[in-house]
Amino acid sequence: MPVLQSTQTPLLGLSLDQLKQWAQDQGQPAYRAQQLHQWIYQRGAKSLDEITVFPKPWRSQLTAVPVGRSELYYQSQAPDETVKYLLKLQDGQIIEAVGIPTETRLTVCVSSQVGCPMACDFCATGKGGFVRNLATHEIVDQVLTVQEEFDRRVSNIVFMGMGEPLLNLENTVAAIQCLNRDIGIGQRSITVSTVGIAGRIRQLAEYQLQVTLAVSLHASNQALREQLIPSAHSYPIEKLLEECRDYVQMTGRRLSFEYILLAGLNDQSQHIAELAIHLRGFQSHVNLIPYNPISEVDYQRPSPRQVQAFVQGLKQQNIAVSVRYSRGLEADAACGQLRASQTVNFDQNQPGLKP
Repeated sequence: MPVLQSTQTPLLGLSLDQLKQWAQDQGQPAYRAQQLHQWIYQRGAKSLDEITVFPKPWRSQLTAVPVGRSELYYQSQAPDETVKYLLKLQDGQIIEAVGIPTETRLTVCVSSQVGCPMACDFCATGKGGFVRNLATHEIVDQVLTVQEEFDRRVSNIVFMGMGEPLLNLENTVAAIQCLNRDIGIGQRSITVSTVGIAGRIRQLAEYQLQVTLAVSLHASNQALREQLIPSAHSYPIEKLLEECRDYVQMTGRRLSFEYILLAGLNDQSQHIAELAIHLRGFQSHVNLIPYNPISEVDYQRPSPRQVQAFVQGLKQQNIAVSVRYSRGLEADAACGQLRASQTVNFDQNQPGLKP
């Protein structure tokens, strides 16, 4: 849980109890915290000056206290109504969040870092390098921004944007707790995606969250995984799967394995057989993702026929499997396509894009 250290600490991300302490430190009655909590989390206040129930003399004293909201820099809408948001943080860094609507739900794909240090070969974010971790309030802000822009309650959250969440574990967990506690999003409606960091999956399990853990496997053997994911050199697939089994035992939660299908590289019958050996008897589910193209590499998206052949092959091996056809592909908002550097290429006259 984030700790209030000074009046310059952003208030977004703090619990009601922490806000009560803050109000009392300001010489205010405890009920001011209830008002503050409502205005920040339900009414979307971006500055304390907006909170009209506060006395004007006190508001005038709070101009230097940040709520912790970012600036909506640009947004781009794909034909499927998925919207990519570029958010400008207080230090000028740009991150991306994606709103993915359907008739029954609104999912937000959030970032956990500015950039990503993992450098996966098929991912645009990793090509841009790593800048820093996001603070708790910078993660929570993404959800509030999408909710406000859609004018619709967010139902699901996936930590599948920029960055590796388990390398920012403390702030990721604090954000999940805030989203659950203060905004009312059930933990079982939250998914945390990781490429696998040695020891961190067990650390996440110790928090006993009810989230879904999605492990980005993307390869059926060690040599292929090393080709696609540099960190696999020091964290072999056998060790990763051992830690995944520990996670299932510690939490009682089923795992999801993400597997990006790259035409001719990891989508052949031998890969089906290898994957089945790794996952047989595992309390898990395989989520296949046909590759989403980026300009830096020439991997190819498999044909629908090849995707279905892979699905049927896994089903014949009694492996639970489904296909996730990514939303937002045309707006570069799909899985593996997010990158902060795209901001310099936006054309404000392009349809579907607005400042």
